[in-house]
Amino acid sequence: MTEHRRILLDGAAVDVVRHDDTLVAGDGRSVAIDDAIHLPPVVPSKIVAVHLNYRSRVDEFGTTLPSAPTYFHKPTSALNAHRGAVVRPEGCKWLNYEGEIAIVIGRTARNVSPADAGDFIAGYTVANDYGLHDFRDTDAGSMLRVKGSDTLCPLGPGMVDDWDFHDKRIRTLVNGEVRQDSTTAEMEWDMHYLVADIARTITLYPGDVLLSGTPATSRTVYPGDVVEVEVEGLGTLTNHIVSGPTPIRTDVGAQPTETDEVLSTAQGGDWPKRGLVKKEKS
Repeated sequence: MTEHRRILLDGAAVDVVRHDDTLVAGDGRSVAIDDAIHLPPVVPSKIVAVHLNYRSRVDEFGTTLPSAPTYFHKPTSALNAHRGAVVRPEGCKWLNYEGEIAIVIGRTARNVSPADAGDFIAGYTVANDYGLHDFRDTDAGSMLRVKGSDTLCPLGPGMVDDWDFHDKRIRTLVNGEVRQDSTTAEMEWDMHYLVADIARTITLYPGDVLLSGTPATSRTVYPGDVVEVEVEGLGTLTNHIVSGPTPIRTDVGAQPTETDEVLSTAQGGDWPKRGLVKKEKS
């Protein structure tokens, strides 16, 4: 396996390869990992994310998986990198982490079978599919602002090729405390299936990213928190939460809300009313 990273080196975006604790560029320049300024390891034309995939998350929400996966899109303007700041806009409060594994496309893929999909994958990286649930009442269908707001898609620190995704551990830690702990064995649909499914109608280009879902216990984080996503064999993606200085404009568009829909998603299994709302409506 080889780990590929992108860093800012002498003012330019440079592809490097990891050698122990050193990152080495093609021209021989090198920098210590701890001193590197990281960029997202790939430059995608699109970021596609699956909704539910881990069985523990399905169980936590007391729902059932659909017969086939469903997806949403994160714009590339949401990209962020290892050690980057994740911005919670002023006026919002329900920002949740979602530790995930990202699939990186290596060859143009269209109408490929699950059996052949692996041949179109360049490698994998760690992702955190942050959600700004304050906008869930208006954007739950598209997830555009919920999942696509600026800085809400950190990837990194690198992309690893020839990584076997089977039975790998994934954990999310907040300020050093484990919040999510699962393995890829929990996934209903594996990486090859997801690639083949999307590529039936959407051409995937080299560098494109597919987010493969998150396990249970996504919870709200706050300015000052440090969030780490660890994936066995891929490394640790670290980000910190900051408060945005610019408030959400009030002269256009829907405003942040705090309804049952927002709270139930942000608090997950900790939501006190879980299981009661349906009874109240029946």
